[in-house]
Amino acid sequence: MKTALTIAGSDSGGGAGIQADIKTMTCNGVYAMSAVTALTAQNTLGITGIMGVSPGFLGKQLDAVFRDIFPDAVKTGMVSSAQLIEVIGEKLIQYQAENIVVDPVMISTSGTRLLDENAMDAMRNILFPLADVMTPNIPEAEVLAQMKIRTEQEMLCAAEKISGAYHCAVLCKGGHREGDSNDLLYHEGHYRWYRTPRIDNPNTHGTGCTLSSAIASNLAKGYALEEAVQRAKDYITNALAAGLNLGKGNGPLMHMPF
Repeated sequence: MKTALTIAGSDSGGGAGIQADIKTMTCNGVYAMSAVTALTAQNTLGITGIMGVSPGFLGKQLDAVFRDIFPDAVKTGMVSSAQLIEVIGEKLIQYQAENIVVDPVMISTSGTRLLDENAMDAMRNILFPLADVMTPNIPEAEVLAQMKIRTEQEMLCAAEKISGAYHCAVLCKGGHREGDSNDLLYHEGHYRWYRTPRIDNPNTHGTGCTLSSAIASNLAKGYALEEAVQRAKDYITNALAAGLNLGKGNGPLMHMPF
């Protein structure tokens, strides 16, 4: 059985973070493992507390996974400090991890920046260059490319800039644009649009975590990147279309849409 590792924060409400990642990986047919970067007190209404793990303990978690059930793919999500990013980078290099999907969790859905400058610098200098593919949303891509994104041509320009800076594939997610929710995959001068109609579902908590985990799962199973992204897009489209409605706020997806 193929295996995948998520390195991310815990969501006590179950809609995002490692809980969403594990559900997604399981539903996409791989064995899921996790290394927790932080605990959150969280539900569909928001976050009321965060407790980060120590760099040393994160390192022990990663050692435990890589020395026993070696992951066929790795997904990284919320990492809140430069020290934790340094540990992740060190371990990914030490164990020669493959199929690394980086979800650059930098800006919340509401537009709040989640990382301080030290952590941002560590992301840019350590984690992003290790990625096989990055999955920024439009606000994150605007920060990384240092430009505004309003049109498809600007999405393409930003993806090209980010890919060139970090030498990885970039999936620029279009969910923050009005009208459609088209995503753009760019790598080494080639690009592909994934065009899907916007689904009328206000419950989108954990969509970024879910998409990146689905991509990692399909890379772990041996699919080429373009096909892995297509399968992940199909999965998340079904998860949104299922119309799950839980909680009093921005609810989670139906991770088992079948």
